[in-house]
Amino acid sequence: MLLQGQRFVVTGIASKLSIAWAIAEALHREGASLILTYPNDKIKKRVDMAAEAFEADLVLKCDVASDDSIAACFEQVNKHWGDGIDGVVHAIGFAPMDQLDGDFTSATTREGSHIAHDISSYSFVALAKAARELLAMRNGSMLTLTYEGSISVLPNYNVMGMAKASLEASVRYLATSLGGEGIRVNAISAGPIRTLAASGIKSFRKMLDISEKIAPLQRNITQTEVGNAALFLLSPWASGITGEIMFVDAGFNTVAISEQLMMLDDPK
Repeated sequence: MLLQGQRFVVTGIASKLSIAWAIAEALHREGASLILTYPNDKIKKRVDMAAEAFEADLVLKCDVASDDSIAACFEQVNKHWGDGIDGVVHAIGFAPMDQLDGDFTSATTREGSHIAHDISSYSFVALAKAARELLAMRNGSMLTLTYEGSISVLPNYNVMGMAKASLEASVRYLATSLGGEGIRVNAISAGPIRTLAASGIKSFRKMLDISEKIAPLQRNITQTEVGNAALFLLSPWASGITGEIMFVDAGFNTVAISEQLMMLDDPK
């Protein structure tokens, strides 16, 4: 049991298809104790299901759009695990639906950009502020989730691409800021997966089909594969890794045009 006796706070569980669910499952499998968070009452029932499945110690409200809510959440974490935590998983991203449809220049608004960056990027920094002292007690680590749209243009991803680029920059800045306290900060850039969040991106099924044709492994990835990669980055096995973006995408990010994609327009 790789993580026996270790403690993690996991955010972002929205359903059984969530990557956060798979991460919590992997952590639980290896003996970790968990605290799960939820943003509102609508999501709480789903998080309660995960808490039961993974024997979580607590389920706490944490609305990352509110500093007061984050502070209240980690005050409860501190009361329960006052001698420190081993990790925080940030699996949160959001942009208004109207920002994820059509031409980037036309669709993007000041308000939409603000919301996307606040929830998808700044919230990671906000969690780091709240968890810093607890993480430092046990040389803990932080992990977030990003996507290829941070470095490459993807149809309809729009302002979320900007937000994810900002998130990846925060990984590097946080890693430098917190490294002297023994805290590691990393991210996983996962390939496209059918999740509740992904359902908000127009033509997402086409993205899955194209990804399968381009990726060297000629398939898409699963939530379990991302969960296992997260397990590694959060574990003692990754003790020398910080400030990194790990791709778990069947190799998609390494290829410009695959032979399979070229054959799509071949008249033969």
